[in-house]
Amino acid sequence: MKTGKENVSKWMNVGTALKVNALNYPDRLGCQDKSKSFTFREWNERACRLSDALEKMGVGYGERFAVLAYNCVEWMEIYAACAKGGQIAVPIMFRLAPVDYEYILQHSGCKAFIVEEPFIKSVDSVRSSLPLIAQENYIYLGEGEAPSGYVHYEDVLRRSDPAEPDVIVDANDPWTIMYTSGTTGRPKGVVRTHENTVAQYLLSNMNTGVRPTDKPLIVMPMCHVNSIFYSFCYTYVGAPVMVYNMVSFESEDLLRTIAEYKITFTSLVPTHYTMLLALPEEVKARYDVGCIRQLLISSAPARRELKLAIMEHFQSVELWEAYGSTETGLATLLRPEDQLNKLGSIGKEIFGIDRLRILDEEGRDVSTGEVGELYIRSPLCFREYWQDPAKTKETFKGEWCTAGDMARRDEDGFYYLVDRKANMIITGGENVYPSEVENTVGSHPAVRDVAVIGVPEEKWGEIVVAFVILHDGYESGEDLARQIADFCREKMAGFKRPKAVHFITEAEMPRTGTGKILHRVLRERYGMWSDTQA
Repeated sequence: MKTGKENVSKWMNVGTALKVNALNYPDRLGCQDKSKSFTFREWNERACRLSDALEKMGVGYGERFAVLAYNCVEWMEIYAACAKGGQIAVPIMFRLAPVDYEYILQHSGCKAFIVEEPFIKSVDSVRSSLPLIAQENYIYLGEGEAPSGYVHYEDVLRRSDPAEPDVIVDANDPWTIMYTSGTTGRPKGVVRTHENTVAQYLLSNMNTGVRPTDKPLIVMPMCHVNSIFYSFCYTYVGAPVMVYNMVSFESEDLLRTIAEYKITFTSLVPTHYTMLLALPEEVKARYDVGCIRQLLISSAPARRELKLAIMEHFQSVELWEAYGSTETGLATLLRPEDQLNKLGSIGKEIFGIDRLRILDEEGRDVSTGEVGELYIRSPLCFREYWQDPAKTKETFKGEWCTAGDMARRDEDGFYYLVDRKANMIITGGENVYPSEVENTVGSHPAVRDVAVIGVPEEKWGEIVVAFVILHDGYESGEDLARQIADFCREKMAGFKRPKAVHFITEAEMPRTGTGKILHRVLRERYGMWSDTQA
């Protein structure tokens, strides 16, 4: 069996874990969505076929191919195929524009492209600008016949070899290149190795107590690191994984799916929880979701009021909050027993990593309670930004890695996110972190969601401005804006309070595919870009 290297990491990657499950539990459910399901044996065979097909297309060990698709069970085959043959998957966020596809495909050097039916026209619009992808290497994922210029995904699998690839994949080699959502600038390709992600699975399972009898529902986009983190970790213990293959989030359908498929875990962003809890009580009562034993809040901070509402509705569920990033992997957990006494915290370090560091601008550790940039040392941290050594160097201090988040640590060792470093507002020489203002404004009963940015102002440098989405039943206007401003008066220092409140709709609030608010886009959209925020 080929290795290609003298020193191979001893960690067993997803491809090996799936192979062994297929041998030991061949007829057990391995993965599914709402339309299809595969046993471990079927899943393993299809992953082997895809890896062989990619090899025959000229996408060999260490070479890249892209995937553009909504959530579907085939994502589980695609990632597993890379783990078996050593190819590198480049997942593309489906909300991006064709010009973004072009940039990512060119930057990463992809040699094949798996495209789901809804995106064919968009991809065709930039196809002539992708010289590295051979015309026969466009793979169609969807129902019916493949369109002109594409080969059908199922045909690719049918004509390929189901045997295990004759190669041992070094777990120290890349598995995925995930392009960041670009909350602070142009997307960067985050290179994650098999070893980084296996460490994520094993430490996450150890920390949260994942069981072979569990069944997760993967709601977050499969092109996002959150779904990679919380899918295959269950495969390592022989549990089935379900991919939620809905194009858009539907609160009632989520409850129906949880009840019908006996889901035990799901990871949602705060926006999802807000939408779910807003359902009428009679609708929520229709579905028995007693099968759920764990809920995770991830990808964006949750305000205290939302956590309290989740715990009130799901009273017997373990509620966890995770902090991590595409670059760092999982770093902290706020455990169920700490939810009430440490509201607002992201928890403590997960078991199995080093003590987090909070550093000032000079790279010195700050004192307890002081704000600084958060740095992590763990086996979960990414390797590098693809073809960007300068950005990679900025992100690491030796073995310590940062995602650019500002935080503080209290006297009990619990961490609190303050904001992203790039979002910080400087007004009259004072630092203001938007998340702190957002938490206060967001606690007003009329406010459904809020984003705070800095607006250039001659006297103060920048002033604090809030963009608010209202709950149904409230009417925007000057009176309500004054009420919200007055509401903040007793809750925070004067320089932190919004000097203006603007009302916008949900459609006008720019977000990433995982629900994070794009403060940068707000600043650009409203002509308020400030050099201090670049």
